[in-house]
Amino acid sequence: MSKGRRMPMGMPGGGNMNNMMKQVQKMQKQMEDMQKELEQKEVEATSGGGAVSVKVTGKKALLEVKIDPEVVDKDDVEMLEDMIVAAINEAFRKADEMMDTEMKKVTGGVSIPGLL
Repeated sequence: MSKGRRMPMGMPGGGNMNNMMKQVQKMQKQMEDMQKELEQKEVEATSGGGAVSVKVTGKKALLEVKIDPEVVDKDDVEMLEDMIVAAINEAFRKADEMMDTEMKKVTGGVSIPGLL
């Protein structure tokens, strides 16, 4: 006969399960707080040597696009479009990096697939 603790229905380790559930609930609360915080944080990126600047939130909401008037050339709109796309993509990359850093704080560096 086993001397280990038993949960109702014969499941061993009831105390460990309760501790694990508390840890999961704590992590869930920390993640909710982190997501709210990321909505408030901003990252900025530029392209074209600073000719185009964009700001996004940590949740990848585009907040602002600034374009230096000197780079506006009606004969080369494509270059301006490319600089805008490059700046936005860089800002999104920075937002992802910020999110990864914050996530590691919550999970202790453990990768949990599908978490965010």
